[in-house]
Amino acid sequence: MTTTLALRALGLGDALTGVPALRGLRRARPADRLVLAGPPETGELLVAEGVVDAVLPVRGLAPLAPDALVHAAAEHPGVLGGDAVGLAVNLHGRGPQSTAALAALAPRELVAFDLPGRPAWADDVHEVERWCSLVRGLGGACGAADLVLRDVPLAGRTGPVVVHPGAASAARRWPAQRWAQVVSALRARGRAVVVTGAGAEAPVCAQVAAAGAQDLCGRLPLAELLELVTSSPLLLSGDTGAAHVATATRTPSVLLFGPTSPARWGPAVDADRHRVVWHAREGDPPGDPHADAPDPVLLRATPSDVLAGTVG
Repeated sequence: MTTTLALRALGLGDALTGVPALRGLRRARPADRLVLAGPPETGELLVAEGVVDAVLPVRGLAPLAPDALVHAAAEHPGVLGGDAVGLAVNLHGRGPQSTAALAALAPRELVAFDLPGRPAWADDVHEVERWCSLVRGLGGACGAADLVLRDVPLAGRTGPVVVHPGAASAARRWPAQRWAQVVSALRARGRAVVVTGAGAEAPVCAQVAAAGAQDLCGRLPLAELLELVTSSPLLLSGDTGAAHVATATRTPSVLLFGPTSPARWGPAVDADRHRVVWHAREGDPPGDPHADAPDPVLLRATPSDVLAGTVG
């Protein structure tokens, strides 16, 4: 069997926004075995959801070495096996490092932005549309509707409100004190609340949960986080992976953005279910998503902004 290999070796939000393009690859090459080169945690989640068939473990938060995928294939020989890579697709970045890493596997066909005959990279486009535009050129229809992994009726959601206060960079972390005010207000309304986050975010989560929520920080594998959010009537979060879990499960959300615009990373479906708080003003300088302090646009958001998007 021929293998189609897609590279997207980034975090949870990146993996979920890449789902439409992966589904497009499935449609373009239905007879192929679809393998994702990416982190095993997110990759196995997508295997369980039927998006891809297997995962080649690789992480790409730093520029990929030219031989990174060759080494990964050698370390995990059962993933690619002896099958030829018929098609390798760069859903990771514009290159050149990521494209070179795929080329080192000597696929029969290599698809990436800015290669001859392929689309040019554009900065001002939503992340979902960016990768779908690349895959459509292979004949794989895909779009924002393909983001949905679970579709549970809202009437059947009896779980707690999920608050996810963390983010990978300080620039996207709204102050814990404000999240605590939100939790306190929700508890005063009689709402059950849980706080989620990665293990490294435990101090922030503990501060927020002290306002009356159950602290599940660092305790949930991705599959359990998906189940929790699927059962929830509401998720509150910043611009981070949990926000994309809400999109994938059609869970109503209130999402705080800054410095990155929601036009690039916000919910691309179910506009009636997701409330985006984005207080950018004309003349604001470009924000730095990797800064070591919360972005000024994000800090314009208030607890009242978040609570205005909640129900009950």
